[in-house]
Amino acid sequence: MTTTDAQSPFTVGHRTVTRVAGPLIVVDGMDGVGYGELVEVETGDGPAREGQVLELDGSTAIVQVFGGTVGIGRRETSVLTRGRAARTGVGNDYFGRVLDGAGRPRDGGPQPVPDDYRHVNGLPLNPITRAHPDQFIETGVSAIDGLTTLVRGQKLPIFSGAGLPANSLAARIAAQARVPGDDAEVVVIFAAMGVTRREAEFFRTEFLIGGAAARSVLLLNLADDPTIERLLTPRVALTMAEYLAFEQHRHVLVVMTDMTAYCEALREIAAAREEMPGRRGYPGYMYTDLASLYERAGRVRGGAGSLTQLMILTMPDDDITHPIPDLTGYITEGQIVLSRDLDRQGIQPPIDVLPSLSRLMNAGIGVGKTRDDHRGLADQLYACYARGREVRRLMSIVGESGLPTEDRRYLAFAAAFERTYLGQGPARRTLTDTLEVGWQLLAPFPAAELKRVSAEHLAHYHHEASVTATDA
Repeated sequence: MTTTDAQSPFTVGHRTVTRVAGPLIVVDGMDGVGYGELVEVETGDGPAREGQVLELDGSTAIVQVFGGTVGIGRRETSVLTRGRAARTGVGNDYFGRVLDGAGRPRDGGPQPVPDDYRHVNGLPLNPITRAHPDQFIETGVSAIDGLTTLVRGQKLPIFSGAGLPANSLAARIAAQARVPGDDAEVVVIFAAMGVTRREAEFFRTEFLIGGAAARSVLLLNLADDPTIERLLTPRVALTMAEYLAFEQHRHVLVVMTDMTAYCEALREIAAAREEMPGRRGYPGYMYTDLASLYERAGRVRGGAGSLTQLMILTMPDDDITHPIPDLTGYITEGQIVLSRDLDRQGIQPPIDVLPSLSRLMNAGIGVGKTRDDHRGLADQLYACYARGREVRRLMSIVGESGLPTEDRRYLAFAAAFERTYLGQGPARRTLTDTLEVGWQLLAPFPAAELKRVSAEHLAHYHHEASVTATDA
């Protein structure tokens, strides 16, 4: 099991339940029990349930029950302590398996045999031992590889709206991710929180079809699973990833979806504990809680492994100023923003590159990492697309016939950029393909207008792109 192991016997002694509040129980007589310690809740009717100590006040403790509190009464229920905090099994035997949010098998297979057990809260990394992320990860998606580059050891969120294909994009990146020039494969820990059964089946199918199942671990917390388990899921996933990255020196990509469901669970538990609410009812410690998850990404000096995080969150009402994306943006190193307007036009994946950015992009691109023209080309594509969007707004007022020739060129570029560069469909593109598509889109512009690219790169790449575009 994930949160237990057979070598940890229970402490002798029964405790008395004095109150049941949602997924929580209040227990008296908990002298000597530590914060975060595991307990076993016996109801006398059915199997015992696991729980964890959330709060201590003298000899009184608030315990979260992983299996829910339905059927738990005050008189017939007793609590036994274990003397240790929550742990999860880690190791290679988990690859190819589908688990629940607590790390127990959900695919009908046997319990994986772990190499070891680790505390789910992980071990803090000394900031001095951290290495700066500076190695490019190729995702096969042009909008990310070319303009919002993902770097090994980075934490990068995807801001989505309800109904947008963020899950499809995440599954696609997980299946396609690789580190160019490195023979070591990228292994994936995929943690889904609060998903429907249809979404869970989608993820299982996508990983099988994409060929990533053998190098992946899927943790699926369903919408009808206990709320408490939702808070455990990302911690179990990250603990498994830390073992693989920092002790087995592997490249690990952790995908977590949906962090909004996680934060809603956090709010629900805080309300059950009768805590003072913060912005929009979320607990005041939500920033610290999210940071305790996101800050587990990174690299260690002298180690070959890395832990990269890609987390998805649905913005309520498409509001990027909502507390969840707002706080996430402070902790993470950029964001990828999905556009409802692009999605309506059938452009897939619908990534809006203008509000998207990767703060570590400059460290992971350029000579010896991607290509020497990468930064300049990205800047030029951004500039031309931003100008094209401005012209599009102007056209809605004066009409296309009222636009000068130069503005029409930018207008045509914006449409072609969305259709071919962003809207690549299901095809996987190498970084070279992505850069060449970018140069081809710039072919109609005279070299004098491309001021973000060096003269050396224009002489080498722009002419070749023009020839390709003319031949086509």
